[in-house]
Amino acid sequence: MSKRGGFPGGMPGFGGMNINQLMKEAKKMQADMEASQAELGSREFDATAGGGAVYVKVNGNKVIKEMKIQPEAVDPDDVEMLQDLILTATNEALRKVDEAQAAALGKYNIPGIM
Repeated sequence: MSKRGGFPGGMPGFGGMNINQLMKEAKKMQADMEASQAELGSREFDATAGGGAVYVKVNGNKVIKEMKIQPEAVDPDDVEMLQDLILTATNEALRKVDEAQAAALGKYNIPGIM
C-alpha cells in the first residue's frame, strides 16, 4: 500500500486517471451535451405529405410550430385521408428531429442515457 493510503497504482478501471480529472471530464461532457441540446432545440424541421398538400414544421424540442393544409386537401367526404396526411407529415418531421438528435448526441454514447 502507498504511504498516503488508497490503492497502489491508482484506482483500477479508470485508466490511470485521477478522480478529479474524471470529474472535470464529466462536467465538460455535460456542458457539451447541454449546448448540443440547446442548439438542437433552436433548430426547425419540416416535412410535407400528399405532394405538399400538408406541411408541418416542428422545432428540435418536438413542438409543432406551424401546419399548413392546402384547400384541395380538404374533402369533407374523405376526412380520413386528410388525417393520414397530417399524421404522415408530422411523424416525418419528428423523425427528422430524432435523426438530428442521434447525430448530435450520439457521439457521447453513454449507456442508459440514449
